[in-house]
Amino acid sequence: MKRIILASASLRRKALLEQIGLKFTVDASVQEDTEFVGQEPHQLAREISLKKAESVANGYPDAVIIAADTFGVIGNRVIGKPHSEAEARAMLTALSGKSHTVITGFTVLDTLTRKAVSRSVETTVYMKQITKSEIETYVKTGEPLDKAGAYAIQGLGAVLVDKIEGDYFNVMGLPLYALTEVLKEFGVNVL
Repeated sequence: MKRIILASASLRRKALLEQIGLKFTVDASVQEDTEFVGQEPHQLAREISLKKAESVANGYPDAVIIAADTFGVIGNRVIGKPHSEAEARAMLTALSGKSHTVITGFTVLDTLTRKAVSRSVETTVYMKQITKSEIETYVKTGEPLDKAGAYAIQGLGAVLVDKIEGDYFNVMGLPLYALTEVLKEFGVNVL
């Protein structure tokens, strides 16, 4: 089997791949998340994930690279990770009592053949009405600061989520079902 490289520093993505038993090496992409104004969100997510995969591909002559990018969309606005407590508060206030979508774009790239498949998955998340006190308490935990949309569904942020429609793992940053289906095209089978 080819060597598998996860082009991400995300501890959540690492844990998800470990959960399904994949043997892989982490080589975090140097590709910065870039804002593309006016681009359709699914296309944007796939494009960023492809750039992340390509940014590490040259270091591996015969490997399968997995890269991903996750962000939220509320209305027509893409929301990434907050850079400050103030941004986290603003994001959580905007999400309170509303639904939003979480989109993850992922790319699987074979460095020998240069075959690349990029897909995107969307999950709808319904947030409860969050009080100012709850937002303040949650922001002070620090959890929202490195999470797309300013919450972690797999952490304390779970208490802010009323329900979801779609892939739970997508909200964590890696849609496992869709990814494993694409990996089969590259000769990588989980089961």
